[in-house]
Amino acid sequence: MRLLHTSDWHLGRTLHGVNLHEAQTAVLERLCELVEDPPDGVPVDAVLVAGDVYDRGVPPVESVQLLEWTLSRLSAVTTVVVTSGNHDSAIRLGYGAGLFRDSIRMVTDPGQLDLPVLLEASDGVRAAIYGIPYLDPDHARVALAGGGEPLPRSHQAVVSAACDRIRADLAERPGVRSVVLAHAFVAGAEPSDSERSIMVGGVDRVAGTAFHGIDYAALGHLHGPQAPESAEGSVVRYSGSPLRYSFSEQDHTKVALLVDLDASGPARVTPVEIAQPRPMATLRGTLDELLESPAHASAEEAWVRVTVTDRVRPDSLMDRVKSRFPHALQVFHEPDGTVERARASTTVVSERDPRELGSDFIAYVTKTEASSGEVDVFAAGYEAAVKAQHLAEAQEVG
Repeated sequence: MRLLHTSDWHLGRTLHGVNLHEAQTAVLERLCELVEDPPDGVPVDAVLVAGDVYDRGVPPVESVQLLEWTLSRLSAVTTVVVTSGNHDSAIRLGYGAGLFRDSIRMVTDPGQLDLPVLLEASDGVRAAIYGIPYLDPDHARVALAGGGEPLPRSHQAVVSAACDRIRADLAERPGVRSVVLAHAFVAGAEPSDSERSIMVGGVDRVAGTAFHGIDYAALGHLHGPQAPESAEGSVVRYSGSPLRYSFSEQDHTKVALLVDLDASGPARVTPVEIAQPRPMATLRGTLDELLESPAHASAEEAWVRVTVTDRVRPDSLMDRVKSRFPHALQVFHEPDGTVERARASTTVVSERDPRELGSDFIAYVTKTEASSGEVDVFAAGYEAAVKAQHLAEAQEVG
């Protein structure tokens, strides 16, 4: 059986104000081509999209049309299984799930996570594909408790409970290979600047051992392709996003993952590179060096982040940079010999514990060390705001 694993399309996203619709169309065209004309001729039995199809709960019209166009092409030749992520509105993404043809399966309801899509490949291999939509611990800890006491308030607890339900269903299906789509931050993986924090109670990670007994876990949420920790016998992978969404991703090789499952044995994973519509580059130097050096010729058509190091800020800096680099998205002035701006020495907000952020913020404002009580209030406010955002997105339809 051959599967194609992708995630984190983030349709509707912008990059420092630049509309990415054309770039997203280009990479989804490449994904469609991989399915319609596989590089080695082996047909793809299913495409797995592990969450964050849209970048926000209410996507632009052109993004909805792009998803329709993509699903139409893919479902004409294979089965497509889609789950929702922390950026999607599960209700909106899942609209029409009961009406779609069998080749389009939208799994956005946590109550259906142990109801698999059953496939049988031409080689006779059978697989049960389970979708775990993004689980907000504040809601899922009750929904997955089975009528008992709510589960602990953590991603580890709710994802583990979801996998327990899946393993219970699998126990009734001997001889069937197992695949799980999940949108989560698994320990041992590396984030980038462009993922939204899902931290709850100071913790955002799930142990890879939560997927023990699962043949292949197709993960979404992190934008770099990678293999986090996993249980023996399970293969756990992030496909990463098909497009670069921040300069922290400029060195990522963007891929889709071809996953082969035989009747027995571990899943075999083959990355297939997805050509990027436009490269990314980070440049630093005096304005004259940047405008004149032939070493920067390759960046002239790239999305560029530029740091100009002249002692005095040059006049018309942005215009002059763009005279050579028309797709420059960020231009900074940092004279050599001065202390580099805080942006270069601080950790990206999405990677930091809210308690640490709160402590730094309070100390900055008050000029005194934050007390544990003050940090508790800040962390509670942060988590309440995240919860309110999730609730607002879920209730928008009503």
